[in-house]
This record gives sequence, C-alpha cells and structure tokens, in this order.
Amino acid sequence: MPPRKRAERTRKTLTGERICLRPFCRDDLSHVLRWYKDPEMRRLIGEAEPMTRAKAEKWYRGIRVDKDRIWFAIVLKEGNRVVGEAGLLHMFRPWRCTDMTVIIGDKDAWGRGYGTEAGHLLLDHAFKQLAFHRISIGVVSFNERALRFWEGLGFSREGAQRDGYNCDGEFSDFVMMSILEDEYKGLRAPPRPRASHIMGQ
Repeated sequence: MPPRKRAERTRKTLTGERICLRPFCRDDLSHVLRWYKDPEMRRLIGEAEPMTRAKAEKWYRGIRVDKDRIWFAIVLKEGNRVVGEAGLLHMFRPWRCTDMTVIIGDKDAWGRGYGTEAGHLLLDHAFKQLAFHRISIGVVSFNERALRFWEGLGFSREGAQRDGYNCDGEFSDFVMMSILEDEYKGLRAPPRPRASHIMGQ
C-alpha cells in the first residue's frame, strides 16, 4: 500500500465531551502560523523561530503522507473553534513506541482543561486502537506548567537531555517523560467498589 494510503487510513475524528480531535487540514495552518509568531509560545515549546507560510505548507504536505505521524486539530465542540494541535510522531510500530504532543495555542483557552481532555483522547487512541506500548515526550525544563500537565496525564520523568535547548542565549535541559500502556490502563480503570464489613451489604 502506498504511504499516502497507509497514512490516511488512520485519519479519524476523536470525540470527547467538550472537544474533538479532527484530522488536521490545510485551513488550520493559519492558526499554527499565528501561534508560532508568539515568542512566549515558541520559547515554551522549544521552537527556535517563527514558522513561515512556505515551511508550514511543507510541514502540512509531510503530515498528510507520513506513515509515522498522525496530526489533529483540537476543536471546541461549542462554536467549532480551533484552539490547538495534537499528534503522534516518530511512530515506530515494530517497537510499539511513539512520541506525542499536545499544544493549546490560543492563550485564552489555557487552564480550562482542554489540553487534558485532548491528551486522554489521544492516549486512548494510541494505546487502545493503535496498540502502542510506550509513549514519550520531551519538555523544556523551565516549562513547569507543561511538566505538571504531563504528570497529570500519568507520565513519569525518566531523565534529561542536559543543556539540550538554547533559548535567548541560555541553555536548558529537556526533561524526558514517558508512560506505558499498563500504567495508563491502571489510571483509567474504574475504581473498585469498597468491601462492606456489614453482613448483607
């Protein structure tokens, strides 16, 4: 099967309570270009420079056909508003491993739980539908909000790429984090009913 067909077979919409993750489309590039013009945003996610339209088009063509990447727009169900992006990348199916990203690009959507919902939708998809065993992420060490976010999803810190990032002339570590399928299943499993010590209850 050609690479394009293999990639597009995975293009489905993931629906949650308040958001959905739908396949990224060319019209969404306008949002990415706007987000990546923001110096604070680029600093927090480790992007070195703003994205040009030409680079954005090249990136979009890549995600359309790359069998090792799946990309989504994070869309609010109310108002159909695009507030971020999420995806799996560096997917290596023989080892059942992949990297993951979730970015809420619109700052007025920060702190509302949209990223957490997007994260759970994507983790469910990766572990249950795509049968991955390990999912990893690298986080800039000074981005404490992001570190708390990924830990809230169940990721564990496992090391650091020392001075792996340079921003404004200052080096920072990349904190490497991961979650395994059994760990995630444990977090998502419904709580067991408590045993009663009263006869007949």
